[in-house]
Formats: sequence, C-alpha cells, structure tokens
Amino acid sequence: MNLNSILLVGLLGVTFCPLMAQPTPFPTIGQIVRVDPRLDKLISAEAKVEVLANGFVWTEGPIWVKDQGFLLFSDVPQNTIFKWTEKDGVTPFLKPSGYTGVGPYSDEPGSNGLTIDRQGRLIACEHGDRRVTAMPLNGTGGKRTLADNVNGKRFNSPNDVVAHSNGSYYFTDPPYGMPKKEKDPGKETDGWGVYRIAPERAGVPGTVSIVVSDLTRPNGIALSPDEKTLYVAQSDPLRPLVMAYPLQADGSVGKGREVFGAAGMKKLGLEGGFDGMKVDRAGNLWVTGGGGVLVLSATGETLGFIKIGVATANCAWGDDGSTLYITSDMYLCRLRTMAKGW
Repeated sequence: MNLNSILLVGLLGVTFCPLMAQPTPFPTIGQIVRVDPRLDKLISAEAKVEVLANGFVWTEGPIWVKDQGFLLFSDVPQNTIFKWTEKDGVTPFLKPSGYTGVGPYSDEPGSNGLTIDRQGRLIACEHGDRRVTAMPLNGTGGKRTLADNVNGKRFNSPNDVVAHSNGSYYFTDPPYGMPKKEKDPGKETDGWGVYRIAPERAGVPGTVSIVVSDLTRPNGIALSPDEKTLYVAQSDPLRPLVMAYPLQADGSVGKGREVFGAAGMKKLGLEGGFDGMKVDRAGNLWVTGGGGVLVLSATGETLGFIKIGVATANCAWGDDGSTLYITSDMYLCRLRTMAKGW
C-alpha cells in the first residue's frame, strides 16, 4: 500500500483490497469546488465522488460500452484493460493491451485512451506497439491496426483518441510511452502531433494525416456535440492549454483558439498540465488536471472543480449519460451528475 492508499484509508476509515469492488454505498473522496452558480445545474449539492476500486498503478482511458452496460479502462503500466460492472466489480478484460513484445519496453507499455466507434468496436491507443487499433466487442474477430505510422515514420506512443461519426478518428501522439520519453532514440516523427485517420474504404484503413503540429505535449482529445470543433488538451506543465479547432469539410482543422490555459489554472491555485477530457451535451468541457476535473463552459469560463487530490488522467460518460467515470492515479471513481454526456 503506498502513501496515497494510506491517506485514503485514514480519510475514509476503510481498508481497500486492490482490484476488488467495494460494497454499496461506496467510499467517497475529494470535494466539489463551486466557482460559478451554473455548476449547480450540472452537479447537485449532494453529489460525491465515489471510489469504485483501487490498487491500480496508473488508470487511464475509461469508456462506457453502452450496448453491453460495462466500463472499460486501461492500467497503462500493467499493460491491461480492465472491465468494471456494478455487480462484479473489476475483472481483467484484455492483456496485453498495448505491448506485445517479448522483452521489457517502458514503464508505460500498455493501452492508454480508449473509445467506441460507430461500428461498436473498441478503439485503443497502444503505447508499446505504437499504434491505434480496432477490436470487435460483438461477435468474433481480433484486433486490426488502423494506423502505426505517418508517411512511413512510426508514431511515438498514441495517447488518446476520439471517433467521428463519419468514420474518421483523431488522436494525439506525445512521447510518454517511449522508454526514454522525448529523448528516446526510437523517435521517428519530427514532433508531437495530432493526427487524423480517414474513414475506411472497402475494409481498408484510411490514410493518416497530421492536423496539428505546433503543440509540445498534445494529450486529451474530444469533439463538440455537433462535431464541428475538435478540442485538444496539452499536458505540458510549462504551457498548459485547452485548444479548440474548427473542423473543415475535408477533415483538416482551422486555426486554433485557446479555451483555457495557465492564467486560469493560476487563478484557481492549480498547477500542472491537462490530460484527458470529455464534453457534455450542452457543450461544457470536463477536463482533467490539477488533481481533479475542471468543469468549463464552451467559451472557457470556469464553472467548478471536482477536486480528487491525486493526479487525474481521464473521464468518460456512462450509464444513461449522467454518470462521469474518472480514472485517477490508482483509483477508479464515479460522480453522478445532472449533466448528460453523449
């Protein structure tokens, strides 16, 4: 048990068993910091962050599988995707999840960001195998590689991905999964890009193109409800940014605008960069960073902060769309909301 577990045990007065579901009601952690009255329409005064399970190394990439009613999420260092249900708690779902080599690779070899595409397939960003893959969840069939290079140059470590309803995918490619990170000799691309995979044609994966090339650490990625805006979060602590890019008809992006950045973090007394994010049906942004989840309006106004107290990687809407599942360091958490995801 590490220090964070000890602190949580002291806070909650309960002992955790790694990877085990907790009896209902679940223990709670953190607090909801209300900055703007508009948050009251998104999160009730009684809402608490529930800890569903713990004992992981670094949780990431939660995604709700609607047609089957369960949550999937990555433990990147353990090279494993886990499954969670209210009834059975946490069980291993897929291992290896992101690295299929025979020897050690890095401290973060597994899958990271996950999503479900219009075909109901699990789309995964794989650090160790340096690719984006698709795997059917209904019926039979194994993984297929959607993309592992751009113009013949291998990606670094695809981090997070979002699927567009037209069959294309957008994903980020920072260095975090490489053995020596940004100094790794295996680096082949010129920078840390945001990429697009064009829609498949006759079963053949689409071509890959770079859509954003001037970010230092692109990380979380999301689409607006109308799919006209691509949001990208930057995890560089020296230049934390949440950017918005208009999507063009050909799938490329227009000039980006800063939605939220260092000044907003400083005003809240928070440090560090941003990680994953999701958007609700009203267009509000739910962005992980600063030890929790920032809730921002579409124009970047701070509505509130879900303070968890440990490094928080990502979040996803689940159940009927009004539950926010949160992957935070060693924990899997959830928050019941009045907001609805999509």
